[in-house]
Amino acid sequence: MKVILNKDLNPLGEEGDVKDVAKGYARNYLFPRGIALPYTERTVKLFEARREEIEARKAVKRQDAAGFKEKLESLELNITMPAGANGRLYGAVTNQTVADELAKAGFQIERKRIELPGNSFKSVGKYKVTVKLYESAAAELTIAVQAQVIKTEERVSPARKERRPRDVPSTAAAAAGEAPAASGEAPSVEAPAGPAAPEAVSPGGKAVPADTAQETSSTETAAAE
Repeated sequence: MKVILNKDLNPLGEEGDVKDVAKGYARNYLFPRGIALPYTERTVKLFEARREEIEARKAVKRQDAAGFKEKLESLELNITMPAGANGRLYGAVTNQTVADELAKAGFQIERKRIELPGNSFKSVGKYKVTVKLYESAAAELTIAVQAQVIKTEERVSPARKERRPRDVPSTAAAAAGEAPAASGEAPSVEAPAGPAAPEAVSPGGKAVPADTAQETSSTETAAAE
């Protein structure tokens, strides 16, 4: 449907322009916000009465755009981005990046008005950017993308600790199925059995133990005394 723009709307058009737009776009967006009015005999007469006023505002905008263009083209914008040794950026310079840098320099420009060749820059170097101003006026801005080299530190792995060898049981103990003695303890050793005590012979010719014979001998000696 036909509408008449009541305000400037980039990139649709400027105040007083007649445009064809979708019905839904006009009814849901342009009309509620007062950006456009329906194209009717009444609205056409209304804008014809305002024609001189609209043209005066446009002349001021053209003059402002010319001065703005001169300032932008005399500016060289420096943008520093993290990059590798080969000059390849870790990120990318986009129209939003340029808009942010221009804002720091005091120029408020919508990112939609900034056009980059290839839509983005991914390497260091000098580039030309087009900034749309008013109507057909545009500025050519020079941008220098510089590298912020990030140093990478080599990681050194800590030395491994030497493992202490485990105690290996002796061959004899392993063969016998015995566990090795605990550290600091001497293994127990059984003393060999001694010779059996000799047997004494009694006067009657019977063999008696040596202890019994000794007691008998002691008794007889005491009786004789």
